[in-house]
Amino acid sequence: MLRGYLDFHRATLAAKCEGLSDDDLRRRSMPPSTLSLLGLVRHMAEVERTWFRRVINKEDVPLVWSEDGDYQVAYDDTGATRAEAFGAWEAEIEHARRIEREAESLDVTGRHPRTGEELSLRMVMLHLIEEYARHNGHADFLREGIDGTVGV
Repeated sequence: MLRGYLDFHRATLAAKCEGLSDDDLRRRSMPPSTLSLLGLVRHMAEVERTWFRRVINKEDVPLVWSEDGDYQVAYDDTGATRAEAFGAWEAEIEHARRIEREAESLDVTGRHPRTGEELSLRMVMLHLIEEYARHNGHADFLREGIDGTVGV
C-alpha cells in the first residue's frame, strides 16, 4: 500500500509537468516566490536521495545539486532543463525503489542526519507520501497558472 501511494504521487508530479517546455517548467508562481515545477522536481530528487540513500541505506553521498547540504539550491532552476532535472529525479526514484525492495522489512531503520532520530523505512515512505502530496498541491496551482490545466 505504501509503495502504491508513493508511486501514485510520483506519477502525479510527472503528469503535472507533461507537455511543457523547459521555459514553462521554470515559470514562477508569483513574486516573491521562486517556486516552479522544475524546482519541485529538483527538490524531490534531493528528498528521494536523502531519505532513501542517505538515511535508510546509510550512503555517504552529497546532495544532487549542493555539496554543502543546502536544500534550497535545488529550487534555483536558473539554466536547469527538463532532461537534467528529470534525469536526476528518475535516477533517485530507481535507487529508492531498489533500497525499498531489498530491505528485509519496513522496520529497517536509519538515522536522520540533523536530529539523529532513528526512523524506520515505513516512516520514511509515509514521510515521502506526505511530502509529495503537499508539493503536488503546489504543482496543481503552478500548472493551472501556466496553461489552465487542472486535475490529475
